Amino acid sequence: MPSAVSTRPWGHANVRSMTSLLIADDHPLFRAALRQAAAEAVPGSRLAEAGTLPEALAALQAEPDTDLALLDLGMPGSHGLSGLAALRGQFPAVAVLVVSAHDEPRTVRRVLDHGAAGFIPKSASPAEIGAAIRTVLDCGTWLPPALARQVEALPADPGDLDLAARLARLTEQQYRVLALLGEGLLNKQIADRLGIQERTVKAHVTVIFEKLGVRNRTQAGVLLKSLDLDASAHLA
Repeated sequence: MPSAVSTRPWGHANVRSMTSLLIADDHPLFRAALRQAAAEAVPGSRLAEAGTLPEALAALQAEPDTDLALLDLGMPGSHGLSGLAALRGQFPAVAVLVVSAHDEPRTVRRVLDHGAAGFIPKSASPAEIGAAIRTVLDCGTWLPPALARQVEALPADPGDLDLAARLARLTEQQYRVLALLGEGLLNKQIADRLGIQERTVKAHVTVIFEKLGVRNRTQAGVLLKSLDLDASAHLA
């Protein structure tokens, strides 16, 4: 039986109206399976696909009214929870269903704490995938029945909640700048990548540091490092 553990105002269309979904996974066969399950769960929906995190972000930029993204945590360009944080930071109105083979209860707890609308293990059946999609489009939060009780029993990690709250303070453009800082790009390189002036980047960096409570790029990098799935400690 589907496990809708809570409801959240994701703000997207109800499953009965025209919906737009993004399937972001780097494995073509699994992406095709997700596409088929989504098409059966939401007949007539618009379906887009991406094989890398940059492709997923570009697809959402092109279609900002996307209702739901099914996101593989391990796709190229994403590391740990960074892909989820990128989607939530740059497109907060888009609900995200994480799809991953990392289905340990603590990982699933972290996924929810960072703003995902639910979690689908890669071992899920087409029926479970369809149920997850419909639940989230109905503004619910999906957990696989076999994991729901274990995940719900775990307390939220204060470090994860704090980091998610800090990232949520950034504007979409500030998050883009932060992501490029995390890649080690200099201000001029970031300006060229985003098509903005270098002084604008400097202004963004100043505000980013203030909102995140860090003093320099190194501390910002440490903050982003805590998005790793194997991170044992998080910043308070």
